[in-house]
Amino acid sequence: MTAVRLTQRDIARLARVSQTTVSLVLNNRTEASARIPAETRDRVLKVIRETGYVADPLARRLLQQRNQILGVFTYESVFPSASADFYHPFLSGIEESAEERGLDLLLFTSAPVTDGRRRVFHANNRLRLADGSLLLGRHIPTEELTRLVAEQYPFVSVGRRDNPDSSPPVPYVGADYVSATATLTEQAFELGHQRVAFVGPGEGAESSADRLLGFRRIAARGLHLPPADRALDDVLEELLSKNVTAVFVEDLADADALADAARRRGLTVPGDLSVVALGDASRPIPSDADYSGFHIPRKEMGRQAVGLLESILSGEPADPQQLLPCELVEGSTLAAPRGL
Repeated sequence: MTAVRLTQRDIARLARVSQTTVSLVLNNRTEASARIPAETRDRVLKVIRETGYVADPLARRLLQQRNQILGVFTYESVFPSASADFYHPFLSGIEESAEERGLDLLLFTSAPVTDGRRRVFHANNRLRLADGSLLLGRHIPTEELTRLVAEQYPFVSVGRRDNPDSSPPVPYVGADYVSATATLTEQAFELGHQRVAFVGPGEGAESSADRLLGFRRIAARGLHLPPADRALDDVLEELLSKNVTAVFVEDLADADALADAARRRGLTVPGDLSVVALGDASRPIPSDADYSGFHIPRKEMGRQAVGLLESILSGEPADPQQLLPCELVEGSTLAAPRGL
């Protein structure tokens, strides 16, 4: 059969296997490929022979020169107990996918803290030890994103990022906060809530802006209360003064604290005030309450970020910007307002 211009994704589809399996077979990574059943390996090779598939020469040369190491850079410290639970699923997904692909991970820890933030670029940065890197963190300085793109360093952000220069796009695997927040806000209105509020920054990080955008899509005139340095009791006081019956809180930890403040005032949740958590807790919380809201697909974001970075490094076509759906949680803290 005459050779045609196919990709590893095409081969994977025809052989009914994953693209990772095709990559392992093609590049004969002994430790990882040894786990592939002989029947599966033969099926992949049969499709390659029948289609006349030829891997892109440049991609193969780049692959041969690779260290088979992916870097992981975290803009926030991920190991202290205050953040370990939140970041663990991301790292677990990254580790799991890297292991499946026969790759090593290099965690960059030498970056100094400047003005309260870690920086990937510094005098002794070791980015080039890795074939490419995954970026993890709530805030990524725009100047660092600009430089990474300008220098054409292979990277993928775990989380949606805007390119300050608009082009080319920043590669990322993120969560679809807009759709999830809009769906929950619509549920509140369907239950009979007429006065709703959003508590959270709503700006700065893309994840914050996306949540507020989802809220605004349904509740264009809903109240927005950026917490900043305000005490939660003050936030609660304003909610009550505006007769708000359902509040959407960006972080589960803040949602729990706000619900606790409401109960101390003698209010019931969700009877007097429905509290919806727009994501998981970024710090440990003492409560085991079943909050209505959504979970962030953290582990799958980590897994797919590795896959996207591998596609970039191997020259395989892939959507450079991917959003994964959030898992909606019915919970027990969103109900019809009292009296309905």
